Amino acid sequence: MQYRPALQSALLLRRYKRFLADVETASGAVLTLHCPNTGSMRGCTPEGATAWYSTSARPGRKYPHTLEQVETPAGERIGVHTGRANALVAEALDAGLVPELADYSDRRSEVKVGPNRVDFVLSGASGIGDCHLEVKSVTLAAGDGLGLFPDAVSERARRHLEALAERARSGQPAALVYCVQHTGIQRVAPADRIDAGYGHALRAAMAAGVLVLAWQAELSPVEARLVRPLPVLAEQPWG
Repeated sequence: MQYRPALQSALLLRRYKRFLADVETASGAVLTLHCPNTGSMRGCTPEGATAWYSTSARPGRKYPHTLEQVETPAGERIGVHTGRANALVAEALDAGLVPELADYSDRRSEVKVGPNRVDFVLSGASGIGDCHLEVKSVTLAAGDGLGLFPDAVSERARRHLEALAERARSGQPAALVYCVQHTGIQRVAPADRIDAGYGHALRAAMAAGVLVLAWQAELSPVEARLVRPLPVLAEQPWG
């Protein structure tokens, strides 16, 4: 996924009211950016950090600039725009990058299934039914290369897991991909200490046969793309 035009850098002043962030540009101008992230963004928005933002030419937007990436004090990059996760996974699927899902030739996005919507429905694999695929963006780093999801209690994420588990128990393909938008994360686990219910649901889904994968994104001001698989732990280490 390429950013056109390339992202611009600024100094992050603060994130507030959940969906807003103020930055200071190199010229000293203060801009208010849209912050497209419904999570707590724990550890993702240190004041004084370098941030990168995109600009939309679409008329009528109250905030034409969008917060895209933040650099940690250790020099790691975080993609804080959660909406980019689905696009990154879609590109990886189209390129055949994910071996476990490479047999599916067709992909539909945001498919309504009963009362819910599924991020992707994959089809076209010979002798295999449609695969329901959910995508989650991982940005919470707990140290020592460990990434956790979710970063706040998420009933919605738990319900998604339960729906995937139900499908897997019926003998139908179901999968979850953690899109790791943090260059310092090397493995992924459920955030049991934040949301014990989610951790329980993840382990139940894995036991039911849901395919659970994690892929790390490489991030720059001009491009973001998935580059490598990461291991997924069934529970948060308690060291």
